[in-house]
Amino acid sequence: MPAHEHESDTTTDPLARERAHLTASRSALRAMREDAQALDIRDVTANWVNAAVLQAQIDERIKSLADLAHTPLFFGRLDYLHRVGAEQAEGAEGEQFYIGRRHVHDADGDPMVIDWRAPVSQPFYRASRKDPQDVGQRRRFGYTGGELTAYEDEHLTDPAEAEQTSKLLQAEIERPRVGPMRDIVATIQPEQDEIVRSELGGTVCVQGGPGTGKTAVGLHRVAYLLYAHRERLARTGTLVIGPNRSFLQYIEQVLPALGELAVKQATVDDLVTAGIEVRGSDAADAAVVKGDARMAQVLRRAIRSHVTLPTEPVVVVRGSRRWRVPAYELAEMVTELLARDMRYGAAHEALPQRIAHSVLVRMEEAGEAPDDRVQNAVARTPAVKAAVKAIWPAVDPAKLVLRLLIDAEFLAAHAEGLLSEDEQKTILWTKPARSVKSAKWSAADAVLIDEANDLVARTHSLGHVVLDEAQDLSPMQYRAVGRRCTTGSATVLGDLAQGTTPWSTESWAQALHHLGKSDAVVEELTAGFRVPREVIAYASRLLPVISPGLAAVESVRESPGSLEVREAAGPAELDAAVLAACEESLTREGSIGLIAADARIPALAEALMAAGHAYLSPGEETTAESRLTLVPASLAKGLEYDYVVLDEPAAVVDGEPDERTGLRRLYVALTRAVSGLTVVHATPLPDELAPRADSSPSGGHPSPSGVHPSPSGGHPSPSGGHPSPSGV
Repeated sequence: MPAHEHESDTTTDPLARERAHLTASRSALRAMREDAQALDIRDVTANWVNAAVLQAQIDERIKSLADLAHTPLFFGRLDYLHRVGAEQAEGAEGEQFYIGRRHVHDADGDPMVIDWRAPVSQPFYRASRKDPQDVGQRRRFGYTGGELTAYEDEHLTDPAEAEQTSKLLQAEIERPRVGPMRDIVATIQPEQDEIVRSELGGTVCVQGGPGTGKTAVGLHRVAYLLYAHRERLARTGTLVIGPNRSFLQYIEQVLPALGELAVKQATVDDLVTAGIEVRGSDAADAAVVKGDARMAQVLRRAIRSHVTLPTEPVVVVRGSRRWRVPAYELAEMVTELLARDMRYGAAHEALPQRIAHSVLVRMEEAGEAPDDRVQNAVARTPAVKAAVKAIWPAVDPAKLVLRLLIDAEFLAAHAEGLLSEDEQKTILWTKPARSVKSAKWSAADAVLIDEANDLVARTHSLGHVVLDEAQDLSPMQYRAVGRRCTTGSATVLGDLAQGTTPWSTESWAQALHHLGKSDAVVEELTAGFRVPREVIAYASRLLPVISPGLAAVESVRESPGSLEVREAAGPAELDAAVLAACEESLTREGSIGLIAADARIPALAEALMAAGHAYLSPGEETTAESRLTLVPASLAKGLEYDYVVLDEPAAVVDGEPDERTGLRRLYVALTRAVSGLTVVHATPLPDELAPRADSSPSGGHPSPSGVHPSPSGGHPSPSGGHPSPSGV
């Protein structure tokens, strides 16, 4: 599988021909955009509404045809042995297709670039020597700054050519970078592609350790589904849910590079806080109880407690006639509505119509001929309104939740048999709020209000939801997400070992049950492409404690020298040692993340500024001039950097409410590096990471097994290139 790099411009040079095709393809894309911009809709629209809708569609089309200068228009080529769709026995001449981020055609409508999501593109990801899928040659292209600089051929049907790992693919994975999570479509692997192209109707759960490409799979799956089911998802909508705003900012440029522009992104808090201002917080034990699925039953009981079986008849006066609906008949209506388990608000709307219908039946029996207008008029009479108010009164979800949190008797009545007395005391507010507006709601309270809202009126369902870092959600949060895709499907992404909340899930079966998707298929990604083998092996020492039974990631990238553990002379020297490690990392290409316990961030920020080092906050875009990001450990999840300096692991562990959560937080921090990791500590490392007796010393400090020490005062030199901090 030879790789070729040339500078020749002769027409006989294959690389020159490929560059010429790239130039022609960009020109064709520009012509497609100009054609869209030149469309005149004045004579094809009947009114201003149609014109506005059509113009919006044209604007979206123009936007989608933009040429992203630093994103390759195509990254591969497939040379088929036969014409696609033809029988091989026909001996039809083979076809050649360039595979890229979007479809491009020439002036005659012939394709110059095929969308990576099209069926004809699938063999680019899945064809192999064992199953070439009628592909004679697969060509990969290498780019530098948007310019095509190399190519690499793989002859899938040539028995004389030995199978090798693609050097260009490895270089693309390992390319150093700045800026947000970038275009990653060229690096999708066969096992990932199977998940990406799975059917819309089914929910898929992807368990994957650090560097296995969970996020990439989720984003590619959204882009693929929008391509394959565009009309359906245009009606029902899609949503990507991330753990925090920093993470969403990090990935926001990926979908446009995959050919999609109109995908909404949100956090779980964004979904549930509409109309509610979160100004308070919960202690961990209170948040655990509020996030427990039993709270859904408490809320259901509390809402249904407002229904009262009638003991008095309803008498409706119309003109000179009086129509009486007896109490037992009203009770039958209420019992039937309760048995149907309708939304509380829907039943509240249905009851006056049921009563009015009963009145109309009596009118017809008396010889009258009432119509629907009469029924609606009866439903609005004072007598019926008064009866409904007494029997099935309207409920304000926020007021209901507030009452549960401040009224011990009300909570006890509806939590009996569900929550213990201690659990009830845990969630009761010590300082009751006077009103919904003055209440200092916590994030967990907002989820309870969202649940109550759904009990009153059904939540709108989307066509597809991608939920990333799902292991950190509480059962009630899973329910909140599940409500957004009750009639749609979901892609659930996460790693049980990276659960860092007190309520993080213990199993995907449990999580999927709360999500309402128990029939989901669970896929496991165990091949790591981003994190070097030495780094992931070091972090995996924590797995037996933080997630027993979970398979460790097997990294395909061996990078000697990618891990170094340094011990500062003492706590007073720690900041200086961390600064030195950061300065060494800044001498290399790519992004640098300084990760530390949240409590250590102010001190490190002051030390960086005093040393003249400007730094970014998580989510801010790195540039060539500003490549160092100071990252609180609580925000590190989902982010990756070429080089990471990890400050004081013991402080990361101690910053969490319990040791297991602390070690999980540390596991996350240890696995953010994709070229090199330097661990700096003054206090002893956690036992699981402590130096082993058979390890060799490095600078007076024993080197952990699998750690390749650097010379004194030096820094690790990564091999095999500089990986990019985006998941494969």
